Amino acid sequence: MRQDWISFARAAVPRYTSYPTAVQFNDGIGARQVGDWAATVDPHGAISVYVHVPFCEQLCWYCGCHTSVPNGYARVERYVDQLHREIDLWARQVGAHDGVKHLHFGGGSPNALSASDFVAVVNRIEAAFTLRSDAEIAVELDPRSLTPERIAALAISGVTRASLGVQTLSRPVQEAINRVQPREMIEESVESLRKAGIAAINMDLMYGLPHQRVEDVVEAARFAAGMGTDRVAVFGYAHVPWFAKHQRAINAEALPGLGERFHQAEAVGATLSAAGYAAIGLDHFARPGDEMAVAAKAGALHRNFQGYTTDPCDTLIGLGVSSISAFRQGFAQNTKDRRAWEAAIAEGRLPTDRGVTLTDDDRLRGRAIEALMCNLTVDTAAICREKSVAEDALDDAIERARPLEAAGLCEIEGRCITVPEEARALMRTVARCFDAYVPAEDAAPRHARAV
Repeated sequence: MRQDWISFARAAVPRYTSYPTAVQFNDGIGARQVGDWAATVDPHGAISVYVHVPFCEQLCWYCGCHTSVPNGYARVERYVDQLHREIDLWARQVGAHDGVKHLHFGGGSPNALSASDFVAVVNRIEAAFTLRSDAEIAVELDPRSLTPERIAALAISGVTRASLGVQTLSRPVQEAINRVQPREMIEESVESLRKAGIAAINMDLMYGLPHQRVEDVVEAARFAAGMGTDRVAVFGYAHVPWFAKHQRAINAEALPGLGERFHQAEAVGATLSAAGYAAIGLDHFARPGDEMAVAAKAGALHRNFQGYTTDPCDTLIGLGVSSISAFRQGFAQNTKDRRAWEAAIAEGRLPTDRGVTLTDDDRLRGRAIEALMCNLTVDTAAICREKSVAEDALDDAIERARPLEAAGLCEIEGRCITVPEEARALMRTVARCFDAYVPAEDAAPRHARAV
């Protein structure tokens, strides 16, 4: 890493999976307002649905997700029962639409659900919202608990894409993060999924983990490519123990330094590029023929709460505790408190307890941020024309980007900002120039470091 980039890499920066980010969510958004938003979806447009499964059979120390170990299936069973009721609540609130185009299960570990419960949830969503014939059904999976029965349930439910949490193949690193899974286990999972007809396979890899080295991330990247993985997401470990308390189990002294993290990120990218993958935005890679690579090349890529996506839907219904829904009017998040979630559903209320209403300026800046994060370039004048505002409405962002241009993080030509390939890992720093909510320099950190 260039020495003059170190201060930028150390700075806390949002991931910009939404704008405004979740930091700006407030308790002024409740069930009644969200119900009104849901009633106004475009009757001619498709919607997306996200299901959060907040359970894992074992906690991984690096994880920052909202999840827990259920210690028996009774708690999961109760959750699924309430989930069915929440699906019905949303179905009564959401106006006419053209069916579900994207259905995504995340967690936690969605395969914490039994085979029969997974099928039942998909069937309930189908009955409530109607799955389009061309719908993508994607599921995040933990190879350690992926049984033949669960794989059969995925196939029966019409799952089209499976994303496996690989993270690393290094045994010492796996032990340090409490996620031991032999290479053979992952290979068997991929083979079984493909035999069941689930052909699209994603893998998640990580860098910056305790005791991790450049050769470790290269090994994982070569493995992913060798398995014929369609998409690879490469995430830098975000050490935020003040937010994710179980990260306190990780020895901070064993974490790679900033320079080493940067080298690891570069090594993964170089390895996947050499294997023929196209770099997508900040941290994704895809085979050239994959739908995501095609969308990126055509400038049709999007970014939402699940990261990079080909999903163009304006409406996203989030189901389960902590899930976030998106509407044209704003974002709404379900309560993170399981008991409060259950109580709201029992009372026939949507379990929303926070969110944010979008202003015209939010929409303008959010569109610019998404364009930059997806394409490494943004024509602010074109964005302004698209939103029917004066072409100079984002000139403040251009001015904030000038010091970054001097540092080599971006290039400015007229009202166009471009991030050069060598600064790809720092594109969030450039995107922040559009953020009207950037906190004061002395504010407590709310986000992970840029690299």
